[in-house]
Amino acid sequence: MTGRLPACVIDNGTGYTKLGFAGNKEPQFILPSAIAIRESARIGDQAARRLGKGVEDLDFFIGDEAFDATGYAIKYPVRHGIIEDWDLMERFWEQSIFKYLRAEPEDHYFLLTEPPLNPPENREYTAEIMFESFNVPGLYIAVQAVLALAASWTSRQVGDRTLTGTVIDSGDGVTHVIPVAEGYVIGSCIKHIPIAGRNITYFIQSLLREREVGVPPEQSLETAKAIKERFSYICPDIAKEFAKYDADPSKWIKQYQGVNSVTKQPFEVDVGYERFLGPEIFFHPEFANPDFTTPISEIVDNVIQSCPIDVRRPLYKNIVLSGGSTMFRDFSRRLQRDVKRQVDARLKLSEALSQGRITPKPMDVQVISHHMQRYAVWFGGSMLASTPEFYQVCHTKAQYEEYGPSICRHNPVFGTMS
Repeated sequence: MTGRLPACVIDNGTGYTKLGFAGNKEPQFILPSAIAIRESARIGDQAARRLGKGVEDLDFFIGDEAFDATGYAIKYPVRHGIIEDWDLMERFWEQSIFKYLRAEPEDHYFLLTEPPLNPPENREYTAEIMFESFNVPGLYIAVQAVLALAASWTSRQVGDRTLTGTVIDSGDGVTHVIPVAEGYVIGSCIKHIPIAGRNITYFIQSLLREREVGVPPEQSLETAKAIKERFSYICPDIAKEFAKYDADPSKWIKQYQGVNSVTKQPFEVDVGYERFLGPEIFFHPEFANPDFTTPISEIVDNVIQSCPIDVRRPLYKNIVLSGGSTMFRDFSRRLQRDVKRQVDARLKLSEALSQGRITPKPMDVQVISHHMQRYAVWFGGSMLASTPEFYQVCHTKAQYEEYGPSICRHNPVFGTMS
């Protein structure tokens, strides 16, 4: 079928939703995963109340418009990557498809993403909404980690393309370390890290608050966010970095200019240690979170060590970054160095314990950074949904009508494309 319209790829994240058509390099729309609805203070079951009378059902805004709407309650249907309010999610998809993508859902196949360990019931609900409400001809639900692995293929030779690797997916709300073997997630070994983009922003905000005067309090969060995105980087050694700044402050300290939203007066912020201290909390989480002290490199090492022994080498060799919070300069270099140190120390120890009788083969540790990193999940989906194979593995409307939503419990892994 050559006259087919491109598939729609929708990646619903906790912080942002990316929308677009398969075959493109970047998502057409990136909106906050928020929806604004009118809530009437009546008693009764909330879901039943929402399905009220005709017009009310269409009276809502999504994305950036939701924050501008006055007199509306803002809701977040996705928490920690998993959809919690299906009623609102259906409305969110409705505007995503009709208002933003301006697509007729009956003409496009759909690729949606899901977090690792998403309950199978959620896939059934998704299938029901997609096939019943939107009448889509075909649906595929892909695991985000696998798409991120596929996205990293842009940086390697065709022969090296593999669906085995460790994905570090760090967005706004949460960071996961996910081992994937041959396209299947090793669920029992996944680890969550309670440090992500939002925590870095809060940490930079608290550093600024202690030191800078003149930042309007209601703008301190967005100022911290802008500083994080514009000036932050990862340093190899924190003590040396402090010394470097102290030796030549004029060279390293940057200026951030902002405008007070109320008085319209410009204000200036000196950006000093925040530049490297912000993202450093990945490697020294105790700076920002006293309850959690394991650095990301140690977690990656633990995750791979808890996997079956025959996949450990390929997992070390293909550590793939995905998501906006992995975009800091030199993040991959620092992570690779720290993981390599731990692996080498372990090999040395095992050699010492065997008193030199066993010399282990050196371990190849590679952290892969590529230019599609920020939207890796969406881009991986766009890439896979533009292949002819995609249409063979999709669940079709006909199958859904014959067998019901349970067909979506299993989505075959595809995409080991050569």
